[in-house]
Amino acid sequence: MHTTVSVPRRSSSVLVLAQQASLPLVFALFGLIMGSWAGRIPALAAGVNVSHAALSMVLLCGGLGAVVSYPISSFMMSRFGARKTILAAGLALLCVLVAIGMAPDVSRLMMAVLMLGITASTFDVAMNSAAARREKESGKSEMSRLHGLCCAGGLVGATLGSLMASMKIAPATHFLMLAGPVAVLLWLAVNLLEADEVGVKVEKKKFALPRGPLVLLGLLGFFGSMAEGSIADWSGLFLKEHFGASDGLAPLALSSFSVMMLMSRMIGDKMKERHGAKRLVTAGALVAASGLFFAVLAPNAYIALGGFAIAGVGLALVFPFVFSAAGAQGPAALAAVASMAYSGSLMGPPAIGAVAHFVGMQAAIAYVGGLALVIATVACRTRLLK
Repeated sequence: MHTTVSVPRRSSSVLVLAQQASLPLVFALFGLIMGSWAGRIPALAAGVNVSHAALSMVLLCGGLGAVVSYPISSFMMSRFGARKTILAAGLALLCVLVAIGMAPDVSRLMMAVLMLGITASTFDVAMNSAAARREKESGKSEMSRLHGLCCAGGLVGATLGSLMASMKIAPATHFLMLAGPVAVLLWLAVNLLEADEVGVKVEKKKFALPRGPLVLLGLLGFFGSMAEGSIADWSGLFLKEHFGASDGLAPLALSSFSVMMLMSRMIGDKMKERHGAKRLVTAGALVAASGLFFAVLAPNAYIALGGFAIAGVGLALVFPFVFSAAGAQGPAALAAVASMAYSGSLMGPPAIGAVAHFVGMQAAIAYVGGLALVIATVACRTRLLK
């Protein structure tokens, strides 16, 4: 009797563990895909012989795709629910990644990157919606840890891209090698996810901006993505131009920012239970501003790295807690806030580029510090951050 009872218990406990691990795996896979794309941007640019000005237009297509994805993500979420949307958008994203690697010229690369923006943001909205639903049902905060795993996946993807580049493996071959195993893992993870409701009522609009109390959440997402995107694109260039840092040292600005962001996100949920999201986002933004101003005033590149690391700690919790608060209001609210956040990622780096062009790189990084102060001001007034 005892043996017949223990086997099902053991198998059911394994199934429960697998189900609990499925959503973290989805977040990590998304980070891996996007990190792999980011890590091969230089090789892709060289492959189609694109200038710096044209490359900025290519990257702009990704942001534009994310901004216009609202009707697709809202339709799929209302028709199929989060699970099926994650799988469909994830498989489409992998196909687009391969198409990017195979793009023979700039125009087709731009079209593929536009599709990357649409599929990636649809995937992002669906997985964050699933995470917000799980938080609501369990009563436990886990969005910060999930975003931390996404960040870890991104670091692995970027490192893998660097390794593939050093081995002279073409982006198309790299992405084909990646797509198969990731598709299998994604299919397994989605099948283990708990069932979700379909038929959630979502307004049918071409583009939606948040309304009411959601406006402040949208603004937090907007300024947060502006700050993150600007640091990602310009921190290395700041070290190079302002301090004369080497090609090996300059990328460490983004690495130090990303690693500290990852570490902060892994403990963010426990801190939220103790201090609350509003206080953490407000204080974190002030910490980020101090880190960025510290980097601007640093006497050398090595000390400036510390400033970017501090900024990573401070900005880490903006996105997880904004998406958690928006997701708690339903998929439509999350999609609208996400659309506004993605428009920030679209506008941020070019705005910083303009400041750098007219006033200089120091002023550009100080401008990002100013954005962090704006985040702190908005966060302390946001009622939905709890």
